[in-house]
Amino acid sequence: MNDLVRQHTALSDSDLEWLHLLVSEWQLLSDLSFADLVLWVPTLDGTRYVSVAQMRPNTGPTSYQDDMVGHLVPRGRRPLLDAALDEGRIVREGDPEWREEVPVRVESIPVRREGRVLGVIARNTNLLTVRTPSRLELTYLQSASDLAQMIAAGTFPFPGEQVDMDSSPRAGDGLVRLDAEGVVQYASPNALSAYHRLGLAADLVGQHLGQITAELAPSRGPVDEALVKLASGYAPREFEVEGNGGVIQLRAIPLKPKGTRIGSLVLLRDVTELRRRERELITKDATIREIHHRVKNNLQTVAALLRLQARRMDSDRGREALNEAVRRVGSIAIVHETLSQNLDERVQFDEIADRVIAMVAEISPGKVTCRRNGRFGILDAEVATPLSMVLTEILQNALEHAFAQGEQGTVEVSAVRGETRTDARLLITVQDDGCGLPEGFDPQRAGNLGLQIVRTLVEGELGGSFDMLPGAERGTKVVLDIPVQSQK
Repeated sequence: MNDLVRQHTALSDSDLEWLHLLVSEWQLLSDLSFADLVLWVPTLDGTRYVSVAQMRPNTGPTSYQDDMVGHLVPRGRRPLLDAALDEGRIVREGDPEWREEVPVRVESIPVRREGRVLGVIARNTNLLTVRTPSRLELTYLQSASDLAQMIAAGTFPFPGEQVDMDSSPRAGDGLVRLDAEGVVQYASPNALSAYHRLGLAADLVGQHLGQITAELAPSRGPVDEALVKLASGYAPREFEVEGNGGVIQLRAIPLKPKGTRIGSLVLLRDVTELRRRERELITKDATIREIHHRVKNNLQTVAALLRLQARRMDSDRGREALNEAVRRVGSIAIVHETLSQNLDERVQFDEIADRVIAMVAEISPGKVTCRRNGRFGILDAEVATPLSMVLTEILQNALEHAFAQGEQGTVEVSAVRGETRTDARLLITVQDDGCGLPEGFDPQRAGNLGLQIVRTLVEGELGGSFDMLPGAERGTKVVLDIPVQSQK
């Protein structure tokens, strides 16, 4: 719609924002009217109309099999559009049109904002299934007529009341029509069922909806006056009411077709099961986070025990082996600590990488500088855990073997993430400026425990590739190529 409006019309950004607000709401008008809606806007030169949006009803058959968005028609071809635009009134005159052997009643509703008519809504009703309307259908049509008059007067939609139509109640979920005093004139069967879920034993018709709703909702003190006012439909609001083990979501729409409030339309939906599932998910998420927290604590306890044991070792090799084990356990604990703070099983690995780098760098403080370039991005837990261990082993190997005791140097970790339509990969490079690889060294066959761990995790668990190469000038370069999930 943005492209069509800016390409073909003279409407301002604020006018376009009003049209967006209208389109976010007009599924309700389409459903209540049992009709297709097409929004036509006059072009910059005023000689044509361009259709910028279209909506089909959920409550009846469509009048348009084709997509109308982007169509251009000259003035004069559709007289009802011309009359609604020029006179600023709803136009219903004329005989039904025939489209593919289907009779269609066409009406035009001017879209007004701040006294100016921005465009026209063509309301197209398929008459093929017309029959004697029920009480529900009559209420729908009357409510649609009131909303159409409000659109023509510029009082609907309500500024500042952007509605999420994916989660907001719709006409078919449940509808209550109130008079100016807030008394129920009509309640659809779904609406009545929702109130029965709250504990209502009687009929809704003739009851004051605000007072009934406040009585059904549990409160410790007097009747909640704010809830009474909300449920009476005095202001456009969306809210939830819980009682008797049930939860209903309500949306109030004041009806002011001629500037004066004549009543309200209340859409409502029983969301009891939805909220129950949400609470279960919250409980499960909390349990998972607690498990990660406890695993992290247990791993830290294991690391502390290994550290105590290392201090009591007489053998330098045994002490060093235990210290390596401490760092391996610590790298896993860092991942679980991060997972314990998240709502899902995905982590921002840059933070983990920085903590792993800092932890491993402690074995040569003030001599070798470790730094990171690039971004790892968000990774799944099943990738983050082995990758943290791999990074620990590679860094530990570089700091232990690339530099002599007391020698200064640099170890740089680089991460580049590449994504295509079919694949996403993470390329990690660990480059040092140390002494380089020994003569005849084969990284795929070396028996070092750390390298064995790296090969096993990279090729087995991560499904990637691992290689160690001489640096361009000096030192060693380790390259990891790992498949990951897309962040899109």
